[in-house]
Order: sequence, then C-alpha cells, then structure tokens
Amino acid sequence: MAEKLKIIPLGGLNEIGKNITIYECHGDIIVVDCGMGFPDDEMYGIDVVIPDFTYLVKNKNRVRAVVLTHGHEDHIGGLPYLLREVNVPIYATRMTAGLVEIKLEEHKLLDKAEIITVEPGEFITAGSFEVEFIHVNHSVVGSVALAIHTPLGCVIHTGDYKIDTTPISEEMIDLARLGELGKQGVLAMLADSTNVENPGYSVSERSVGEEIDAHFDGCKERIIVTTFASNVHRIQQVINASARHKRRVGITGRSMENVIKVATKLGYLKIPDGVLMDMTQIKGLPKDKVTIITTGSQGEPMSAMYRMAFSGHKQVEIGPGDKIIISASAIPGNEETVSHIINELFRRGANVIYGKQSDIHASGHACKEEMKIMLGLVKPKFFIPVHGEHRHLRLHAELAKLMGINPKNIVIGEIGEVIEITSRSIKQNGTVPSGRVFVDGTGVGDVGSVVLRDRKHLAQDGMLVVVLSLSSEDGELVSGPDIITRGFIYVKESGDLIEELRSLVLTTLDNCKKNNIRDWVTIKASIKTDISAALYKLTKRSPMIIPVIMEV
Repeated sequence: MAEKLKIIPLGGLNEIGKNITIYECHGDIIVVDCGMGFPDDEMYGIDVVIPDFTYLVKNKNRVRAVVLTHGHEDHIGGLPYLLREVNVPIYATRMTAGLVEIKLEEHKLLDKAEIITVEPGEFITAGSFEVEFIHVNHSVVGSVALAIHTPLGCVIHTGDYKIDTTPISEEMIDLARLGELGKQGVLAMLADSTNVENPGYSVSERSVGEEIDAHFDGCKERIIVTTFASNVHRIQQVINASARHKRRVGITGRSMENVIKVATKLGYLKIPDGVLMDMTQIKGLPKDKVTIITTGSQGEPMSAMYRMAFSGHKQVEIGPGDKIIISASAIPGNEETVSHIINELFRRGANVIYGKQSDIHASGHACKEEMKIMLGLVKPKFFIPVHGEHRHLRLHAELAKLMGINPKNIVIGEIGEVIEITSRSIKQNGTVPSGRVFVDGTGVGDVGSVVLRDRKHLAQDGMLVVVLSLSSEDGELVSGPDIITRGFIYVKESGDLIEELRSLVLTTLDNCKKNNIRDWVTIKASIKTDISAALYKLTKRSPMIIPVIMEV
C-alpha cells in the first residue's frame, strides 16, 4: 500500500483568518499555526471565533508539535484554547515566541506551555516530520515559511509572505533556499492567497518610512500614528522620524506597549536614548515636540485611538490641528468601523491621513507577480492555495495553471476536508469535524447557531413577555396577563395595542379551557402562536414571544 500524507485545513480557507493546518503521516500529526478570527455583524456578543479542535482532541496522543509561521492573531490567537486540550511543544522564532508568551500569560497558561525558540535555517524533528524554518518578509518580524520534510517528500508551507528587496532590519526573503528546494523537488506547496487580486509587486516597507518622514517634515502640530501593534518595522520608522525631527514619543494601548516591550528586549526595536516618554508627562510638551503611537487602526471600540476620538482617553483628546496618520489598511469586515472613527476624527478638526490617498501603508502579503516568482522557484508537483476567501483561492489556482502546474494537481480545499497525497496523486478524501467555535466572555463553544439566531431575532425585532398566574387546582386565571416588552414598542405610547394583546391572551385561555387543554406547554404554545400572528398582522413585525406561566 502506497504511503500517504494527509493535509487537513481546519481554518483559513474560504475566509480571512483562523488559519490552522494539520499534517498527518505515519500516525504522527503536526499542527501549523493556530489562529483566531473576528466576529462578523451577525455574531451578536461574540468576542472571537476559533477553529473546531475536535479532531485534534480526539487524536491528541498522536500530535507531536505546533509549529508557528509568525505572530499575528490570525495565526496564534487560537493557541490558548487548543493548549487547554492538547498540550504539546510549540516551535516558533523568538519574536513569535515572545508574542505567544504574552497571550498565554493572559490566559494563565504560560507555566504549563513548552515553547521552543528556533532561528531561520534551523530544523526540528517531530515524529516522522522534519521541519525547516525559512526566513520570509512579512509585516511582523520573525516570520518564516516552512519546508516540511516528510517520508513522501518536501512540502512548502509559505505562511504569510511578501518579497521585500529593501526590508528595514531583517534580510530579504530567502529565495535562494526556496529555489534550492525547488531544484531538489517539492512534492506540494500550500501558499498564501490573500493579495492575489493585486497586480504587480507589493510596496517595500522602506518606502512607507520615507512617506511617514515627509509627513513629519515641517509639521507644527501633534502627530498621532496608529498602526498594527505587531508591525515592529513600522513602529521603528515612526520612532526614527520622531527622533530626526526632535520629537518625544509616547506609547498608548496595551497591545502596543506589550509588543514594544518584547521587541526591544529581543533587539528587534532600537529606541534612541531620551526619545521615549511616559504618557503622563508627554502632554506637557509643545505640540510640535510630540508623537503618539497608538493602537486602534481597525477602529476597535476599546482601543486607545477610539477612546481618544470619543473623549474616553485619560491623557489624550483629539482636537483641531492634530495630524492623525492611520498607517494600516482595513481588514476585510472592518471597513465600517474604520470609516466610523475616521469620520469622528474629521469632525473634531483633525487632519487625517489614511487609505489609498497616501502611501503610508505597505501590505505584508505577496501580490500577483511575487506569487509567480514563488511558484516559479518552488515548482511544486501539487499545489493547494490557502489563506483567502473562495475567489482568492480560485484566482491563485488559475495563476498556478499559468505557471505550468498540471490542473489535475491543483486542489481548492474546504475546511475540514482531508487532502490525501501520495508520490503520484492528490485527492480529496473524506472530512473531519470542523467549523467555527464562538468565544463569548469565558464561555467557549457554549454559544451555537441557535443562540446566535435568538440574539439576531432580539436585536432585529425585540421581545415580548406574557406573564400570567394559573391556579394549581383548576387551572383558572388568578392574575394577569401582564405584557412586558423590550426593544419592540414603547409601552406608554402603545396602550391600545397592549390591551388588545391582553384580550387576545384571555381568548386563547378560554379556547384552551373549552378544548380541555390543561397542559402548560400546550397553553404556552397556543399563546405564542396567537400573539405572533396578531402582532405580524398589526405591525408587520415578529418579536420574540416568551409566555411565562406561574402556578399559584
């Protein structure tokens, strides 16, 4: 029987975020990345979305390692939830490990976790897998692609990458090693598809620094820069620009403070003496001597930038003349929240620099020509596009065909679908439990589709509660019915409707009595049905109706 390699994506396909991929061979399992996703507008009250770990929990005795490509939330955010069930060694570069430690400490799991740091160029062994770490450029330092050496051959897992020929502090992506592996023969490649719709090449991070510096030149007002906390190179360039223009820098936002602390400790971030200043002191300086670096580039309601804009920040309030540089692009799904905060900043008289009107952001993902270079260097026999919505995966597959890969050797997968590879073939063969698990406060997985449907119903139409007391002896009405509403109508202005509903409930009770119905479940169902029909006829609305019967 031919040897088989199973590749099982549990996230990151047909969606942005929640990236996690299982590799399985000779009974051994390794997990590449373990990310989280952000809730959409239909997920009322949900904090984060994580993958379904059922398959990994069921097979935890076979899981040998978790290997991380980089430290973004969509690649490490699910780790605390996985480690509660499956505690295995975590392999990551120093910066990624530092960010993971912060996250695990928040969840009180750091003492239990085994985090092993690696450097690009190193190999680790995990069961029948040997994993090689290959340096790539991305918007967070310490990013790597993985060459996963299996008994069947080498699989390249690119992670998030771009080709930046003029990076800030790290070296250019290791194209030489990728080309060398391509010459030796690569069985399969799983590659980032996020920016496949963008033609040409991604912008170099260094050019963003030049644009930022131009905004500092001659500016007499306070400058506030918001960017992704993990983008250490961007933060470095803002600090460098501030130092050149004799400005002091204040940092605000918990995630920003944490990342800067880790990056400085590891030597990735170099802050000149005397530039950094405590936020409590910086507000006393002249405005043209101040730069503030903050979180909130995605318009998050609890972020420092949001609090500044809406007068909720203790040290900073946005006012006329402030120059706000939003050095980030909106993550798909966040466009509305970002637009909301930009409008508020303008309303307060600030000068806001954002979006495609200026070159103040560089994506960390490869564009179409860079993807062609990757495909041309690696020359995989089999190709699986990952990290993207369905259109991204489809377009990346078309690109692979253009680069000479046999269409029969390209698979566009689904979450939970098992992709089975031999030395000669690739096919989709079966599924494992998969999907989205919702985290609401401390509850993990206790909010499902039914609860979300109820929350949506409440949000759209409100609720109406019918309360009445029935005698335990003969079922006669003792008190009520009382009508209580929330989010449906204003009771004081709708007296006629409330009285009509009370009369309807009394009629329903009489009908139940005539039909000798004394079962409370049936009585409740009858009240709910009659009220619902009447309300829709009268108001064209369908609130959630909850009958409450008390026994007296």
